[in-house]
This record gives sequence, structure tokens and C-alpha cells, in this order.
Amino acid sequence: MKAFGTLLAVFFISFSMNSQEFKFEKESINYGKINKGSNGERIFIFTNIGDAPLIIKNIQSSCGCTVPKKPEQPIMPGEKGEIKVSYDTKRAGGFSKQITILSNAKTKRKILKIRGYVENGVILEKPKSMLSDS
Repeated sequence: MKAFGTLLAVFFISFSMNSQEFKFEKESINYGKINKGSNGERIFIFTNIGDAPLIIKNIQSSCGCTVPKKPEQPIMPGEKGEIKVSYDTKRAGGFSKQITILSNAKTKRKILKIRGYVENGVILEKPKSMLSDS
């Protein structure tokens, strides 16, 4: 019985060592206060810290106002990947949304979050360009 327990422990240790896993730079992005109609795209950057290819099978958002885009190719061990998220900034007011990632990682389901506040005001000042003095 003791040998069976030892064999089982070795199996689980070797199984957990040969797996894929995410390591995100940030798991939550705060847009802060942004203007209505401004750029609502943000990027979650992650690294595959496992020793096998990481495949993102599906990404779901908590509502239709948030559109996530997954990488189409597997992320190899040690490589970085990106998940782009676009929020519809035509909707004024506060928001807090979840993005659920389904993958072949050791933790099959991963939750990312975005939040912020879309102001209804209009910017009166023209953004300055680095290429001109005006």
C-alpha cells in the first residue's frame, strides 16, 4: 500500500510538471476615466510558464459591449502572448466586466477583469502631436 501511495505521488508530480500555465503581467486593467468615443482597446500580456504549448480554446466576455480577441496559434513554452479586449466607449458611465479564458492550462478557466468610467463630456483641446509644435 505504501508503494502504491508513492507511485501515485510521483505520477501527480510528473503530471503537474508537464503542463501549460499562464502568468499574466496584469489580471485586471483599470481604464480610469476615459472620454466617450475614445479608444477602448487594451491588451493583456501573458507568458506560458509551462513546458508544453498553451492553447486558448475560447474567450467569453460578460456582455456584448466587451469584445476579446484570442491568439490563434499555440503559445510555446517561455513565449509571450496577447489577449486584446475592446470595450464600447460609446456607452457613458461606469463599467466592470469579466473576460473568461478557456484553455488547456493546468487551471482550465482563467478570469480577467476590466473596469473604468466613460465620461459623457467632449474634449475641447486638440491632442498635441510629437511631430509638430502646434
